[in-house]
Amino acid sequence: MAGREFGHHLGLPRALSGLPLSPLVPGYAELATAQHAAGLRHLGEALLPPGSGGLRVLDGLYIPSGPRGRRRVDGTLLDDLARAGTPTAPVAALLAELHRRDPQAPRRVVLYQLIGLLQERDQGERPRLALESGVHPDEVAGLVAAARLRSTLSRQQRDAAESLADAWARHRLHRTRALLDRLPQERTDPALEALRGALAVRMGAVEAALRAAREAEGRGDSERAAEELLRALYEAVDDRRALRGLVRHHGGRSGRRTPLRAELGADHVALTWPKTEAETDPDTGTGTRTGTGTDTGGDGDWLVLCLYRDGRGVPKVREVARHSGGTGTARDAAVALGAVVRYAALPLRDGRVAGPPLVSRRVLVAPEVEGLTLRDGPERIEGSWRRPSGAAEVTVERTGPDGSSEQLPCREDGFTATGLAVGDHAIRVVCHYRAPGGALVPSPGVRATRTVHPWPEPVRTLTARPDGTALRFDWTGARGADVHLVRWPGEAPAPGSELRTDRLPARLDRAGVLDPPPAGFTRVAAVAVVGERALAGPVVDVEVLRPVTGLTAQRLPEGQAAVTLDWPDEIGHLLVSWEAPHGQAGAGGRRTVTAHAYRRGGLRLPVGPGGVLIRASTAPQATGAVVVPAVAAEVVLPPDTTIGYQLVRPPRRFLGRGRAVLRVTLSAPCGHTGVPEFVCVARSGTLRPRSATDGTTVLRVPATDLTRHGTVEQELPAAPCPAPYTLRGFLLGEHAGAVRLEEPSPATLVVR
Repeated sequence: MAGREFGHHLGLPRALSGLPLSPLVPGYAELATAQHAAGLRHLGEALLPPGSGGLRVLDGLYIPSGPRGRRRVDGTLLDDLARAGTPTAPVAALLAELHRRDPQAPRRVVLYQLIGLLQERDQGERPRLALESGVHPDEVAGLVAAARLRSTLSRQQRDAAESLADAWARHRLHRTRALLDRLPQERTDPALEALRGALAVRMGAVEAALRAAREAEGRGDSERAAEELLRALYEAVDDRRALRGLVRHHGGRSGRRTPLRAELGADHVALTWPKTEAETDPDTGTGTRTGTGTDTGGDGDWLVLCLYRDGRGVPKVREVARHSGGTGTARDAAVALGAVVRYAALPLRDGRVAGPPLVSRRVLVAPEVEGLTLRDGPERIEGSWRRPSGAAEVTVERTGPDGSSEQLPCREDGFTATGLAVGDHAIRVVCHYRAPGGALVPSPGVRATRTVHPWPEPVRTLTARPDGTALRFDWTGARGADVHLVRWPGEAPAPGSELRTDRLPARLDRAGVLDPPPAGFTRVAAVAVVGERALAGPVVDVEVLRPVTGLTAQRLPEGQAAVTLDWPDEIGHLLVSWEAPHGQAGAGGRRTVTAHAYRRGGLRLPVGPGGVLIRASTAPQATGAVVVPAVAAEVVLPPDTTIGYQLVRPPRRFLGRGRAVLRVTLSAPCGHTGVPEFVCVARSGTLRPRSATDGTTVLRVPATDLTRHGTVEQELPAAPCPAPYTLRGFLLGEHAGAVRLEEPSPATLVVR
């Protein structure tokens, strides 16, 4: 029986052999990840058909085949399972690759996992768990005995056991030794004992190379010492002594650029190094000269390491990245703020160091502020920046034009320094970081210079007053500055705002006078100017009224007057007033007229019968503005002078009628300006004459007769034209438009 082969039935101590303390396979973490993704308790479940048991592991890895047969798990079987398209196919593919590297590896991994699985349960539950896990009944007792005899690993020991092969494959001998020291020192795992022996041999070679390097350094043979250090690093890539010795030998000298460039960013260190073309002898570890001026070698793979000291000052080495390709780039985001670090890029061949390292210069991990911007103002400099997230504090130092220095108080993202003299001021912004040891470490600092320029004194007050057709401004303040009056296209800047003269609107004034001022409403702002710099001042609202044109007036009956005018554009109200002409007595009045009311019904004024002076002007629209009035439109309406006429027919007589008389009457109040001539025209028929020339003139009454007598009667000539005919009177002369003609009914003017 398989169990008897292991001697478990004899009850002998340590009768079982070959119990793995470690899976000892590189990439075990990837295997475990695929196993958990497939929902497997152990990797052996990927080999068993669904719902079957019978997995054998004690004397080899077998699965059931036929009713009573078994089949060894080999490469062919694993490849078939990997192509099966089942959920466990990815796991089988990994096991197939593992089998190609080491045919014993799958059995070792499965046995390691099964022992660990059983050790998680009490001893009484282990047989049942073994059967449930798919183990062949013949091997359950042997596997339970193996779980009892092999040391139970803690979580830390399991981590060491499962990462041991990766450390050995990467030639990290010191890491391998540390992991071996965590494991139990029992001799039940031959593979582990073989690893310990191989490790001792290689560590002996490392120590021998280090001794040879020290001896060469003692003789002053630095080249031989570097070769021996490289040989030690070839054996143990994590040997800090060899690495630091090589860094010391190959580090860049002061003032010279190094092939490995380290640039400090806001939260990382960016590393770049050039393409290399060296070939290295894998037996000696030496390389040929490359285009970078450094002896390197390898197949394009690089190991990037960070050298630093911890908070207690102990030297440390940390792996940053493994890089494949000729031109290298890496990014170290795990670097500690406030630390001084150095980087080494080691060329690799088959995972081993194949040439001397590329070494960067020392880097102080103290990022500077970003986007430093300085702005000057009147006796002032303002600074702003983006503060690095890890900075403990930021300080600002200012050095003035006289050489004096001072620390400036600052905010999280900037500072403001006031009361500064005119001249150049040097600013240095330093970030401080809490180093791993607790000390506050300053950055080198960002330096910038800003000039404080002469600025004008601001305009304190601004007033305006009309002066004829001009507008005159007065102000206080702005001593020694030139004051410009401007009109801003939008909202005026607040008084005291700092401006540049090349961005000011066109100047409106000439020595503080606007002649003529712009029509309509204007917000005039004062600006104090010195050179290229200016300060905004107060504003004054000014309204220049638009003139009214086309003003005329016409008399209407009952003391009314009809007024017409050209309404100005964009004006809502007009002021209309009337009064007796100068030196005359009479009534007056004042009215505000809206554009809507005027356009709808015109304008009529109760001016009375006497002469009247009518004025019209635009009304101010802006509250609180300085108003520049326009010249008011005026028209003089003479007194209400009328001339009336009527046809007086003679009474009937015994011998016939006499001639008809035309009676003309002047009605003129005191103060009338003149009387026109009256003309009567006759036209045959019953249609009225249209004008003084549309018919036959039958009589004329001179203005002097009307003025002297008031009423004049004249007989009509006999038959001036064929009867019937129609009479009509007209006014002629320069005063005809100022006198209203009162006409009788046209029916009374027909002569038959």
